[in-house]
Amino acid sequence: MSEIQRLCVYCASSPGTNAAITTAARRLGELMVAEGIELVYGGGTVGLMGLVADTVMAGGGAVTGVIPTRLFPREIPHRGLTHLVEVGSMHERKTTMFELSDAFIALPGGFGTLEEVAEVTTWAQLGIHDKPIGLLDVDGYYGALLAWLDRAVRDGLLRPENRALLLHADEPAAMLAALRAYAPRTKGRQWLDLGET
Repeated sequence: MSEIQRLCVYCASSPGTNAAITTAARRLGELMVAEGIELVYGGGTVGLMGLVADTVMAGGGAVTGVIPTRLFPREIPHRGLTHLVEVGSMHERKTTMFELSDAFIALPGGFGTLEEVAEVTTWAQLGIHDKPIGLLDVDGYYGALLAWLDRAVRDGLLRPENRALLLHADEPAAMLAALRAYAPRTKGRQWLDLGET
């Protein structure tokens, strides 16, 4: 079982047009507050990022945002957070978010969300960490990606045990439950220093 005190949420800096996704983002924030889980995210005030952060803060929860200074004009840093960490690069942002978090969820998003969840899952595959990672598959958003991963297993390009590193659920409560139920695979593994990647 995984203890989750701080949860990193990857998501879009756009609000999108699907009401089911915004509803799920808001519900995730509400559940985090109810369960005493702090939010770690990209630090912006716009889009789904801002919605999750505002929901957690409105409920009295703690929020840490991590944002590169050069993205201020695009993502608009959220000045009302518990903590706002300004960093120099996207790499530093991702590393800082990783170090601060006990688990990771990707809400629907675009290239940035996909890249972030793929990288943190690759780090798990390499044995750099053993923290739980999940896709919140709202309204079937990640269905094609999950099918592609299953195809990769069938074609011998991805090991089943590595495919199992990326959990998924279609609603926030089930996603949090899956993250908590995750059993780390630490026995007999060699851990790499994050700087070696």
